[in-house]
Amino acid sequence: MEHLELFFKSIFIDNMVFATFLGMCSYLAVSKKVSTAVGLGAAVIFVMAITVPLNWLLDTYILQDGALAWLGEEYASYDLSFLSFIMFIATIATMVQLVEIVVEKFSPALYNSLGIFLPLIAVNCAILGGSLFMQSREIETLGLAFNYGISSGIGWFLAILAIAAIREKIRYSNVPPALRGLGITFIITGLMAIGFMSFGGMLTGGDEEEKPEMIIEAINTQEKELANTIKGTK
Repeated sequence: MEHLELFFKSIFIDNMVFATFLGMCSYLAVSKKVSTAVGLGAAVIFVMAITVPLNWLLDTYILQDGALAWLGEEYASYDLSFLSFIMFIATIATMVQLVEIVVEKFSPALYNSLGIFLPLIAVNCAILGGSLFMQSREIETLGLAFNYGISSGIGWFLAILAIAAIREKIRYSNVPPALRGLGITFIITGLMAIGFMSFGGMLTGGDEEEKPEMIIEAINTQEKELANTIKGTK
């Protein structure tokens, strides 16, 4: 159940694009065609599925305060958390280089269409954000970290796929000249983000029986305080 909740929450509620607006550079630049959006989205899923668990291992067994205790008691007081950024980025850059080599080898057309944005995955803030969110939210196990990496990548993939499909169709729409291009794209992105906010209550229904009682109790308390205030003014 914990894995399922994390999966849906990372895709719909904590979506990298619509909730935190990370990875917007490639999201806007490579979303003109569905084909290129699918290719880049798949690359992001792969990179996040590998880098988030790897960075979890680095954080758990090397970077955290006292994580080096497995080497001996003399290392138990070491705190290498200040190296988190550089270690995470090094891991991400390595995996992005691997993805770039594979795409260039097996799909030269996709490699050419993605252009500079494929190697720029290494500095895509959504990729680094996944590892940093994993660290800040203190994800407990490697399996949950793997789940979080895949689901966050899927969320980013769905976001860029949706905007690419809309941008392909909107070419044939009568968009005001001042809003053509990035203008209408920003507006659509904002509307989609508002729509994704509606998923916020999807996983918050566990205390439905307690909430009405709490609300009634709060209202009764406020009524008593108001009555006492009125009596005091008379």
